[in-house]
Amino acid sequence: MGERIAVLVSGNGTNLQALLDDPFCGPRISLVLSDRPGIRALERAERHGVESVVIEPDTFPDRASFDEAVAGALQRHGVDAVVTAGYMRLLGRAVLDVYGGRWLNTHPALLPSFPGMHGVRDALAHGVKVTGVTVFLVDEGVDTGPIVSQEAIEVRPDDDRDSLESRVLEVEHRLLPAAVRAMLEGRLDLDGRHVRIVEEGA
Repeated sequence: MGERIAVLVSGNGTNLQALLDDPFCGPRISLVLSDRPGIRALERAERHGVESVVIEPDTFPDRASFDEAVAGALQRHGVDAVVTAGYMRLLGRAVLDVYGGRWLNTHPALLPSFPGMHGVRDALAHGVKVTGVTVFLVDEGVDTGPIVSQEAIEVRPDDDRDSLESRVLEVEHRLLPAAVRAMLEGRLDLDGRHVRIVEEGA
């Protein structure tokens, strides 16, 4: 199979579950890495027989040493590609220097609108009529990397955070595994900030 995927998590892990359930991505997930112990995502990994590691930032003197610990763990496990799935830490050069171009993240809004940790809440508060999901290649910024795929979602007049978030998650659970597969199959054609997904067999 060759490719070994690490999934970075901080919470419930529904995107991790979508990746584990995907027939292409699931068998390739070799590591789940969390910044917090005792979370539901780690239970999901255990249930699927996937090794997990917890690296807590508070146990390190600074961000650089934390980043180096994460990068070291990924490399020790022979990881080829990284997927951020609800991981609430911004990792720096130590990880990016190894996995740049092979590191995907998903965001619950149509970037560059509403970056940061509260994409659904911020979109509702702003009163937009359309929001969505973005899958992108990670760079040094906060939700600033080249966009791989996006899908729009109508914001309904009666939406609250829970109702909108549930529809956002449904889209994330489709877009993220498809983007991971395209990346691992070498079908992401990157030209500066512009990413084109080459169709299978093209």
